[in-house]
Amino acid sequence: MAIRSYQQFTPQLGERVFVDASAVVLGDVEIGDDSSVWPMTVIRGDMHQIRIGARTSVQDGSVLHITHAGPFNPEGYPLIIGDEVTVGHKVTLHGCTLGSRILVGMGSIVMDGAVVEDEVIIGAGSLVPPGKRLESGYLYVGSPVKQARPLTDKERTFFSYTAGNYVKLKDLHLVEGY
Repeated sequence: MAIRSYQQFTPQLGERVFVDASAVVLGDVEIGDDSSVWPMTVIRGDMHQIRIGARTSVQDGSVLHITHAGPFNPEGYPLIIGDEVTVGHKVTLHGCTLGSRILVGMGSIVMDGAVVEDEVIIGAGSLVPPGKRLESGYLYVGSPVKQARPLTDKERTFFSYTAGNYVKLKDLHLVEGY
């Protein structure tokens, strides 16, 4: 795995974290217990911090980055992700904040300063524009996203189920020695 220090920062991994050998994690990054980072993912905390909670999975080909501090945004935006979040394949998360128990569908993009509250599903291929806030308890779809409907009780139970499923899968990969 490519865990790389940058300047004075070295990524910090919680207990039982799986990072695939083809992934790159660098800089000011913290990944919580039982989380997983899958093939070809890039998590680049080189100009601001990235914090990823527990039991969160970042799927293949995703890119996670920050918004640096500068004249157009004096504070910049870190990337903050809560617990039990499933980030689908080829997702881009850039300087945004995601709560807990979220599914970000494949190929979605969440932009600078966007806030996704707890228990949200973002449909595949969606675009969350800069500064947009997604309210808890809803499915959002489209480019740009629009609130489609409230989540069902079954969908709400999916968050913990899928988080647990990826914990089991990454444990199998760890046993295999990856």
